[in-house]
Amino acid sequence: MNFIEFRKALSAFPVFSYSDIKKVTSGFDRKRLVEWQAKNYIKKIRNGYYYFQEKDINDNFLMHISNKIYKPSYISMATALSYYNLIPEAAFLNTSVSTRKTMLFETPLGNYQYQTIKQELFFGYRLIQFGEYNIKLAEAEKAILDFFYFNKINDKKSLDALRLNQVVANEIILKDKMLDYLSVFSSKIMDSRVKLFIDYLDA
Repeated sequence: MNFIEFRKALSAFPVFSYSDIKKVTSGFDRKRLVEWQAKNYIKKIRNGYYYFQEKDINDNFLMHISNKIYKPSYISMATALSYYNLIPEAAFLNTSVSTRKTMLFETPLGNYQYQTIKQELFFGYRLIQFGEYNIKLAEAEKAILDFFYFNKINDKKSLDALRLNQVVANEIILKDKMLDYLSVFSSKIMDSRVKLFIDYLDA
C-alpha cells in the first residue's frame, strides 16, 4: 500500500492508531509508519497514535485527541470549565477523567492528563459534534464536581484562586442538577465543597 492509498483509506480518522489501520487494510507493514514520519507525511502524537501532517490544529482537534489516545475518558475539570467560560483560558494541559489509571502524556501538541475516577462516577458527560469531531465533554455541573473531587477547594480563598466567572456560572450552572449528581458521590467532603460553591455564587 502506497501513501496515497493509505491516506484515502484512513480519511475518516482525524487521529488513527494501528488498530484503526487494521480495520481498513490487512497485512500492513508497520515500518511504513516510521518511513512516513521521516518524510513528514504523518506525525506521531504518542506511541501508536498518529495524524496526517496537513491536519488543521485547532481546539476541537486537540479535544478529539484527548478522547482518542486514552479510553474510556471524557474531558472535564479545568479544560471543560475553560470551554464553558467559567474560568480563564486553560493552560497547556488538557484534563480528562478516566476509569483507567492516572496518566500524563506529554506530546508535541500539548500535555494530556487523565485522573482516575470510580466507575460509578463516570457519568455526566455528553457527546458533542464539532464538524468532523465527536467529543466527549463533561456537562458544566459535572466538570465542577470532578474538579472539586480532585482539588482541595475548602474555603473562599481557594475559590477566588480559580478566577471563576460568577456571572456565567449563575447563567449556566443548574444547581438542582448539580445536587442530583452530587448525591452519587456520597461524600461529606464533596457536600461541603459544593455548599461552599453555591454560597459563593449566591453571595
